[in-house]
Amino acid sequence: MTRIHPTAIIDPSAELASTVEVGPWCVIGPKVFLGEHCVLRSHATIECNTRMGAGNVLFPFCAVGGTPQDRKFRGEETWLHVGNGNHIREHVTMHRGTGNGGSATRIGDRNLFMVGVHVAHDCQLEDEITIANAAMLAGHVHVHTGANIGGGAAFHHFVTIGSCALVGGFARCSKDIPPFLIVEGSPAQVRGHNHVQMTRRGFSEEEIEAVKQAYKKVFREVGGTVAEKVAELRLEFPTIKPLAKLCDALLASANGVHGRALEKMRHDDKLATHGAGVPLP
Repeated sequence: MTRIHPTAIIDPSAELASTVEVGPWCVIGPKVFLGEHCVLRSHATIECNTRMGAGNVLFPFCAVGGTPQDRKFRGEETWLHVGNGNHIREHVTMHRGTGNGGSATRIGDRNLFMVGVHVAHDCQLEDEITIANAAMLAGHVHVHTGANIGGGAAFHHFVTIGSCALVGGFARCSKDIPPFLIVEGSPAQVRGHNHVQMTRRGFSEEEIEAVKQAYKKVFREVGGTVAEKVAELRLEFPTIKPLAKLCDALLASANGVHGRALEKMRHDDKLATHGAGVPLP
């Protein structure tokens, strides 16, 4: 049986599975669906248009499903989709998508969002990601499975954070973060390969060594273009899948806009006026 504290406010259109728990002073708005065993501790807010799978835990004063902070947003129906088993800690904010950006922000499974994390409109996050306190993801950021993000790190819109990447605390990231590598600093710079996370996720020593050699060739050797170095790596390690994934990401970033592969695919004109000076709806 659903357990709802008498002080909670729940819109009549919201749908809650039978095992959901809603604590004191929570607010659940219209067009919200919560799957089995979701828990809202207290003072959590789900604004509207949000679908959550099973086993998500929302801690006090988090605010999810909020209106996008984007001047191009005109009140169109957009959504936040959240998978299963996520922990959303205190003061985390997650905003719905925009019509311009695909109409949905999507969160995968078993992610940990520590205190004060911000996930902006149209972000796409995969599975088993850890984001530490006060990290900030601008709109359209894509975070791949197994990435780890340090506290206070900030990401430009349309940045891609690769699988098993490690981003140091307070890093300023305006370019894509390659998979399996470590970045830190302001601006963020590649510092090495993420041996620890690759080991935890079951990659072989051969695969880890190939990624290590790729890091050395691309980021430490002087001379040659990224394309030339990637071609050499593919010849040297033709059967190593994580190496191929890293090479693909490096080429995509190099061919993107200011090091951001996703921004090359945006279909709007970022220099156009979109209601500058007009209050957000």
